[in-house]
Amino acid sequence: AKVVQGGRRFSFTALVAVGDGKGRVGIGYGKAKEVPTAIQKAIEVAKRSMFDVPMAGQTIIHRIIGVQGASRVLLRPAAPGTGVIAGGAVRQILEAAGIRDVLAKSLGSPTHINTAKATINALKSQQRPDQVARARGKQAEEIFPPALLAAYRSAELMKTRVVD
Repeated sequence: AKVVQGGRRFSFTALVAVGDGKGRVGIGYGKAKEVPTAIQKAIEVAKRSMFDVPMAGQTIIHRIIGVQGASRVLLRPAAPGTGVIAGGAVRQILEAAGIRDVLAKSLGSPTHINTAKATINALKSQQRPDQVARARGKQAEEIFPPALLAAYRSAELMKTRVVD
């Protein structure tokens, strides 16, 4: 609160995660003098920042660490039926993205904003199986387990069907 002649002037902030539950997610940060306005601003920013998350079925493709400031977030793929094992902002983002099975651990600073941004950075920096295979000069089948590849390919097919 900023103190002015007439008293304190308050400002509110909102951190919002939006997703379609089918592999698209975004986060937004809004600031205003009133809570509903801050939330509205955050939602608009979040909608603009949405991106596609590469998924293998209902989990992520591989283990990854996302970094933002002093916050680090470790995401690990999990077997079907495991659920979202994560806390706070990380859980909200993963659920909004439609990821159903994942293990997550927040490391370093517990700041919500940086933890959320670290989660987004981790999801964005995932590499698709074909990218990894090309970089190593191998076939995707040589690197990834068959079940994971099948799940990834079916998830990609579902995304293209929805667009048509």
